[in-house]
Amino acid sequence: MIDKKLILASGSPRRNELLRLLGIPFGAQPTDINEQKCDLETPRQYVVRMAYEKGHIRGLPEDHLVLSSDTIVDLDGMVVGKPVDAEDAERILKLMRGKTHNVHTALSLQRAEDGFIARDVSLTKVTMRNYSDEEIKAYMARNAFLDKAGAYAIQDSQFHPVEKIEGCYTNVMGLPLCQVYRLLKEAGLSVDAKIADVCQRYNDINCEVYPSIINEQKNESDI
Repeated sequence: MIDKKLILASGSPRRNELLRLLGIPFGAQPTDINEQKCDLETPRQYVVRMAYEKGHIRGLPEDHLVLSSDTIVDLDGMVVGKPVDAEDAERILKLMRGKTHNVHTALSLQRAEDGFIARDVSLTKVTMRNYSDEEIKAYMARNAFLDKAGAYAIQDSQFHPVEKIEGCYTNVMGLPLCQVYRLLKEAGLSVDAKIADVCQRYNDINCEVYPSIINEQKNESDI
């Protein structure tokens, strides 16, 4: 049994990598749930439900905090998931080329002992480059599309598929760090890392939105 008090309900290397930047111990335990979208769900409703359901891990001590998340690409109201194969990945990349889409990441933090639950959703608008078919083929040859919503990674320095973003950079990677920081503080965890500084150095970015995110007042009716 994992003995860390904070559990990340994910096997994603990227989410594990990002959460380590907070400098607090945690264990990781992926969950396997039915990820079928309901017909009447909006992309936002779907991602919120997925994050919440991923946080239900059987057999954990009740005092453990479970952090779960889900990330989707929303192109004009259509959920673009992970590609099923190389052909599907190429189709997705061509579909999104030169267009703007939304990336939603929903977060859920749960503790069974006292019924604590905190949730949040991050939204980043992403505009893709007008990359060429030849660039897509070179990218595909590296198999870098595997296990990625929308078939791309914003941090891919060779393909660099993204032209610009409006919002949180690590949200597009799968774990919006400033919002995770807020949730953990809300749950009473001691987080000493200056997460905005750490995140910018680690990802080599200049973030202009972190002050508004860290100081934002959550509106539960929007989640």
